[in-house]
Amino acid sequence: MASSSSGFVAGLTAAAIAAVGFLTYQASAKAPDDLGKPSASESPKAKQSKTPGKGKKDTDDVLPDDSGAGERVVYSLDEDRVWLVGANEKVTRTFEVTPSTVDPSPATYTVSSRSAAVTGSDGTPIEHVVRFASVDGVSVGFSAAVDGSTPRPDPTTKTGGIRESRKDGKAMWEFAGIGTKVVVVE
Repeated sequence: MASSSSGFVAGLTAAAIAAVGFLTYQASAKAPDDLGKPSASESPKAKQSKTPGKGKKDTDDVLPDDSGAGERVVYSLDEDRVWLVGANEKVTRTFEVTPSTVDPSPATYTVSSRSAAVTGSDGTPIEHVVRFASVDGVSVGFSAAVDGSTPRPDPTTKTGGIRESRKDGKAMWEFAGIGTKVVVVE
């Protein structure tokens, strides 16, 4: 009788640990990106510097040359910047990204797969993964770290994760479904 009781307790303990882990993940996934930052009531322009050469560039909304046409994601390797472009050729969102150690060649690709949440090749839990290329067996795509971090990847490892903030990752996820065009430019 004692051994069945200890098995029952062990099972309950394992279930409780799994439930706590799941709830922790859900809570972190739903935590606002700006937790601990200035209040959301501040307008984005109020946070930007008015000093020339600092803050948002006047050209951030200007698409790079040869970035295609129609609804698409544009990714500039040189600027480490992404533009989400609607069918009307209007930039709906633009943001900076942290590049991976493996860059796709400048070309036009399509979103080939997506994952809501996985572990990145660097061991970091990530979400809103939008893959569009493969280079020497390394999948390349956009993703956001669940903890909100965007550190530079270790240059000695081959990773294809182009990191975005959680807010930008969510916007990419909502914009770029399977088959969405991704144009990579220098």
